[in-house]
Parts: sequence; C-alpha cells; structure tokens
Amino acid sequence: MSKKTIAFIGLGIMGLPMSTHLARAGFDVVGVDRVADNVAKLVTAGGREAATIAAAVKDADVVITMVPDSPDVEAVVTGPDGVFANAPTGALWIDNSSIRPDVAARLADSAREVGIRPLDAPVSGGEQGAIDAVLSIMVGGSAEDFATAAPILEAVGGTIVHVGPSGSGQTVKAANQLIVAGNIQILAEAIVFLEAYKVDTTAALKVLGGGLAGSAVLNQKGQKMLDRSFAPGFRLALHHKDLGIVTSAAREAGVTLPMGAVVAQLVAATISNGDGGLDHSGLFKIVEHLSGRNETT
Repeated sequence: MSKKTIAFIGLGIMGLPMSTHLARAGFDVVGVDRVADNVAKLVTAGGREAATIAAAVKDADVVITMVPDSPDVEAVVTGPDGVFANAPTGALWIDNSSIRPDVAARLADSAREVGIRPLDAPVSGGEQGAIDAVLSIMVGGSAEDFATAAPILEAVGGTIVHVGPSGSGQTVKAANQLIVAGNIQILAEAIVFLEAYKVDTTAALKVLGGGLAGSAVLNQKGQKMLDRSFAPGFRLALHHKDLGIVTSAAREAGVTLPMGAVVAQLVAATISNGDGGLDHSGLFKIVEHLSGRNETT
C-alpha cells in the first residue's frame, strides 16, 4: 500500500495532521480543502494539491473524507463533481467524519452501487491524538475492506478496531461522544467544587488522576479548565452535533439516555451563549455560570 495514491478531502484541525502523517509514511497524498493555507501545509509535508474533488479522486486508490457533518459528507461524495462520479471503480472510500449512522449506511449502499468500497471510520482522540498519530478508530464495513485499509489507518491511529457492518463505526462513535461529554461535564463540576473550597486544584487533579477517577478526559481537559484556556481541539459546536446524533439514534432504538439528555441540553446552552467555537472543555463555563462563579474570561 505504500505507493498508493490517497485523495484526502478536508484538511481541518483533524484532517491536516492525519494527511500529513500519511504523506510522511510514504503515501502519495492529494489534498483538497476550502482553505488554501491548509493545502499548502500538506504540500510542504510532501503531499500534492488538487483544485477540485473530481481532480483529486480521478486516479486515487483510496479516498478519505474528513468533514464536519452528514450534509458535508453527502455534498463531497454525491453529484457530478463528487467522489462517486469520479473515483475509479474499486477505489476504497474511508470516511473519517463523524456523521449519523443511518446516513453512513445509506451512503455505503450508494458507494457499492458504483463499485466503490466504503468504510465508515470515525476517529476519537481530538487534535492532539491526530498530531501524535494515536487516534482511536472504530470501523464499519466489510472485513476484507478493513484489512485493505489497515496500513493506512495504522499511519494515523493507535487503536483500530473493526466493529461491524457499514454504519457500525458511526454508532460506536456516537457512544464515544456520549461518554466523553458526560466525563467533561462531571470533571467541570468537580473542579468548580474543588475551587469553592480553595483546594490546590493542580494537586487535586494529580491525585484524582492516579485513582479510579482517572481518565483520558481528566488528563487532557483538566488543565484547560484550570487555566480557562479553551482554544479548540474539538469544538463545542461539533460535540453539540454529535450529541444530536446520539439522542436521535437513541429515540429511534427506543433507548433512554437520561444523563446523556441532560448533558446534551447543557452543551446546547453553552452554544446558545455564543461559545460554540470553544473547545468542548468549555462546557466548564456553563457549570461556573450555574454556580454563580463566573470567573472565566
């Protein structure tokens, strides 16, 4: 696979470091993005530029999409200028975006109809995970296509698991986002509680991190909350979108998610206060507000 051509569509916070790792791993990476500077950075790392999606995918062995939401994925893969109409028959399509499971399954069917092999492969780990190439990747699709994609996914991920047929990767990602949001909310509440009692919060998080309360969320987001530093690694607006996917899918399955519903509403409230562009650890701000401790600037 090392000499295969990969068309990479979407060079944002996650897509740029992922495509860069692929280029440095020896793949021929052709990038497309609305932001010219992002494409330039990929070129500097050894990739190539394409002016359009059609041009990027026409000779691609593999197409990777990493865009924000279900409509964005549909926009880049369908239509006369999209992936399905222009990629070669037999090309592998890996969607690393986080979208609705039903949309992933439907687009997978459409891909197969034109001879393209689909995998829904959303990722977890945020910007730092993408930079360090240690993303957790949950993959839906055929076992054969998963095996073909393995060398590509291994260049950007640390934990890579085939979780079932098309749509399964997105279902597992929805569950991931539910767990992460709940952890962020509880961590924020714990820090506000600790600060109210004037505890040494740095020391407190150190000892909490070494016990059963320890988590990747605590390790990655605790200091951001202490510093009130919410530069986006994963924007609240995107997590809001993901929680909408969770609550909608749960309703369709007849599953009740009481704590998840509360956290989804708190995330929505944070968005309504104009904080959608913050990192999802910015959920801390609504906890401060509800406690009457509006110290965050």
